Amino acid sequence: MAPPAVRLPSPLVEVEDPELGRYGVRLLLKRDDLIHPQLVGNKYRKLRLNLDAAAAAGHRTLLTFGGAYSNHLRATAAAGRLCGFATVGVVRGEELAGRPLNPSLAAAAADGMRLEFTDRATYRRKAEPEVLAALLDRHGPAYVLPEGGSNALAARGCADLGRELAGAADVAAVACGTGGTLAGLAAGLPAGAEALGVAVLRGGAFLDAEVARLQHAAFGGRRGRWRVEDRFPHGGYARTTPDLERFADAFTERHGLPVDRVYVAKMLYGVAALAREGAFAPGTRVAAVITG
Repeated sequence: MAPPAVRLPSPLVEVEDPELGRYGVRLLLKRDDLIHPQLVGNKYRKLRLNLDAAAAAGHRTLLTFGGAYSNHLRATAAAGRLCGFATVGVVRGEELAGRPLNPSLAAAAADGMRLEFTDRATYRRKAEPEVLAALLDRHGPAYVLPEGGSNALAARGCADLGRELAGAADVAAVACGTGGTLAGLAAGLPAGAEALGVAVLRGGAFLDAEVARLQHAAFGGRRGRWRVEDRFPHGGYARTTPDLERFADAFTERHGLPVDRVYVAKMLYGVAALAREGAFAPGTRVAAVITG
């Protein structure tokens, strides 16, 4: 179930970047932010097979979860509008209910998403049967997507991302929040290439087990070469630091590409830091996935 104007494969462009070039690293930008003008970055890859499954099961509503700055909530709302589903977003933090909506949540609401703000203790229990049953009692039958959209179908959908990079990159780097994109990317890459997930939240070491779990669910076991780098969260999810701001501003000035601070800037910062540390051999082609 593809909405109109989907652009796949997404463009891949090489850019001259002095911050990486001085270490002999070639930088390519995988422009998943250009997949669709109204869907947020690579999220369509994670949603595609789930939309098919929801339609096949006769569902007319999608229900999912996210934080206040979740790209997944925005993308699900847009996909629902474009593909004819009602959408419900369960948002972490009941204190947000009485505040003006930030741009991410405002965009989701503008696309018709019903927002339910819940306390953090209940949100942590969102996968428990009784919590899900209460949500479905309030909102009616729905196809339930996990936080970040990361499930087995999402990982399978993201395997195309790795296949699109075949022969073009030695390392593919992606921002990592819930692990679904990394799980699929690694599975789709050819032998010899490596997927690098840069964690965007504090305590990202848990993502190793989560990516392995998703790969087992999607592909029956571990697939491809991948690793998670968890040293560059810059304060945690949706937080930033002066160092990250300077880096992101300089990258935009060099390449004319604005980069969001929640995901893409942290991934690019991590790639540059690893290059300085000598993590990439001279001549390595690093494809950075611009997820929007």
